[in-house]
Amino acid sequence: MLLVGRLRQAITALNPGVPAVALEDTLKQVMDLGTPVLLAANRQFHRLLLAGVPVQYQQDGRTDIERRNRALLAFALMTGARDSALASMKLKHVDLAGGSVAQDAREVQTKFSKSFTTYFFNVGSEVRQIFDAWITHLRQDMLWGNDDPLFPATLVELGQSRQFEAAGLARRHWSTASPIRAIFKEAFEAAGLPYFNPHSFRATLVQFGETVCQNPEQFKAWSQNLGHEGVLTTFLSYGAVAPRRQGQIIQALTTAQPRGQAEVVAQAVVQAMRGAGLLGG
Repeated sequence: MLLVGRLRQAITALNPGVPAVALEDTLKQVMDLGTPVLLAANRQFHRLLLAGVPVQYQQDGRTDIERRNRALLAFALMTGARDSALASMKLKHVDLAGGSVAQDAREVQTKFSKSFTTYFFNVGSEVRQIFDAWITHLRQDMLWGNDDPLFPATLVELGQSRQFEAAGLARRHWSTASPIRAIFKEAFEAAGLPYFNPHSFRATLVQFGETVCQNPEQFKAWSQNLGHEGVLTTFLSYGAVAPRRQGQIIQALTTAQPRGQAEVVAQAVVQAMRGAGLLGG
C-alpha cells in the first residue's frame, strides 16, 4: 500500500525550491510505474529511488534542456574544449574556485589522449555566470555528484501523443558529439547568424590570444591552455610554462585590449547566444 500523503511530503522536503507542478509530476510517475506486474514495478521503483525521477520544468523561464544548452555554449567559449571532450566531461573535472577544468584523458575524450588543465578564458562575466549557475543547478537542485555528466544527454520518452519527445535530462553522457554540434547550429540559426561549429571557437580563441598576449610567455600559456601545440611553432625554444604560472597568467589577462578580428568573432558568438535566448538581457 502506498501512503500518498507521506510520499508527497517526502518529495517536497527533498526538493526545496522545485515548483509544485514538478513535484506533482514526480508523484504521478512514482504512483504510475507503467506496469501491472509486481516484480517489474518494484524494479522500476528501485531505479527511481537510485537515479531520481526525471522531471522537466522551467526555472527562470527556462527548461533544464535550455539551461544545459546555454551553459554548453558558454563553457565552449570559456575553454575552447573540443566537442568530444564536452560530451565526456564529468562534474568532478570542473573546479569553479580555481576557474579551471581538468581534461583528464583517462575519462575525457581529448585529442591524442592528452591530459591538460584549461583555465577559463576571460570572455565576459555574463558567460561565466551562466556556467556557474548550471553547476549550482546540477549539484544543489538536481543533487548530482562528481561522476555525473557535465552536459547530460537529452532524455527521450514516449509522450502522451504516443510519439517520442524530449522529456528532460538523462543521467548519462551523450554517446557521440553530434547532438552538441546540433545545439550550436540551432543557436546560430535562431539568432539569424552564420553557423560556427564548436571547433571554430578554438580558432577564435587562438586569434584572440594573438591580440591580447603581450609577450611570448603569455602566448605560450594561452596555447597550453588550449592543449594546442600547433600554434607554438615560433616559441618551442621558450620552454613550457609551469601549470601554476599558466593559471596566473590566464586569469590575469583581460579583454581590455584593442579590438581585432578575433574579438569581433567572439562578440558574434555572444550575439548569437543572446539572439537565441541563451543569454539574458
